[in-house]
Amino acid sequence: MLIPEPVQRLIDALSRLPGVGPKTASRLTFYLLRGSEDLAHELSEAMGDLKANTGYCEQCFNITSADRTLCEICAHPKREASVLCVVEEPLDVLALERTAGFEGHYHVLHGVLSPIEGVGPEDIKIAELLERVQEVDIKEVIIATNPSMEGDATAMYLRQHLLPLGVRVTRLARGLPVGGDLEYADQNTLLRALDGRQEMG
Repeated sequence: MLIPEPVQRLIDALSRLPGVGPKTASRLTFYLLRGSEDLAHELSEAMGDLKANTGYCEQCFNITSADRTLCEICAHPKREASVLCVVEEPLDVLALERTAGFEGHYHVLHGVLSPIEGVGPEDIKIAELLERVQEVDIKEVIIATNPSMEGDATAMYLRQHLLPLGVRVTRLARGLPVGGDLEYADQNTLLRALDGRQEMG
């Protein structure tokens, strides 16, 4: 074997991460090998803490510290509890929170419906969402799944099951990015921008 086993094991482990191919995994591994021992030790400790000291919020299923039952957003007394934004993953919560434009609560599905990959309603947090809407006085559910085939299918499924509960169901708008040129926009984006056009006020 040309590469020592510990080096190869780290390359293989890093290659399993999303967006990291064998070349990137090799570069990262050799960077850590050349780098200071402190860096490798710090990274090792951080990865150990990741699983040991984090958990999921019992209400919205966002990530939180292991010693908390509710995340900071659900526990915040000034957030609007009657408006719920449904997202696919905890990373989506971070993206929306960075805008500082949403003051409601979240519900993290931890995936989307995907019959091809064998992901059905029972595999993600849909039952918990429906139960939450029935138990809490929710006035609006904003569906913020990604604009993909699976995201759209999940949004339609949720809408179908939420409307009979008497809640307002909305979907994030789609269209052209700020600063973008029409000539570079794809056909679907242009069509959705046309469909979602609004009165100028």
